[in-house]
Amino acid sequence: MKIHDLHPAEGSVTRRTRVGRGIAAGKGKTAGRGTKGQKSRAGASIPAWFEGGQTPLHIRIPKLRGFRNINDITYEVVNVGAISAAVDAGKLHVEKGSPVTVNADTLKAAGLVRRDRLPLKVLGNGDVSTKLFVLADAFTRSAREKIEAAGGTAQVIEIPSSPLGALGVEPPAASAEQAAPVETAVSADDAAPVARKATRARKAVPAADGSGEADSASDAGNADPAEAPDADAASDADKA
Repeated sequence: MKIHDLHPAEGSVTRRTRVGRGIAAGKGKTAGRGTKGQKSRAGASIPAWFEGGQTPLHIRIPKLRGFRNINDITYEVVNVGAISAAVDAGKLHVEKGSPVTVNADTLKAAGLVRRDRLPLKVLGNGDVSTKLFVLADAFTRSAREKIEAAGGTAQVIEIPSSPLGALGVEPPAASAEQAAPVETAVSADDAAPVARKATRARKAVPAADGSGEADSASDAGNADPAEAPDADAASDADKA
């Protein structure tokens, strides 16, 4: 191979297109810019956000004004003064000797709220002159204080974090056998080999003060008869 045999891959290198060199070259006359118009003139520079003269997108949208809180909760609100006025006007059902029950359904029926699908929040504007039992998703501090000062109750609706059992059905209690700890019983037959192993270990390591001999003597007296040699078998061997 010679140096003149080296050449780039086919299609990787192309010659520059020469424009404005006559109609026979294919890019003559208008040089590929078309006929007339802003982009056919020399020095044409149109920014990328230009939209032909109409109001561009970055002008149509508002400026940055804070942010949208994704955890924000939209409440349907009502003031305690409006609730008390509805009670005085007879829009809420009143039972003699019991507090007036106020919830999202009764407030919608009385026309104090428009949407009962939103969580209900009670505000503290106005005065309370009637004993109320208010059931809502949230209360302001002043609303709670005014309701309780009139002898009423402000109850917050709580959503359980875990599934609840069916009404009237109690969960099964653990039996005494399941609750009691399991104890493993060790029989005397299983404990005997363990005691013999401990005795042999004490024999193998005699104490320095000579107590090992006393332990050996005591162990010999307490030895298992099954391990002791048969005396009758020894006497028969001597006679033979």
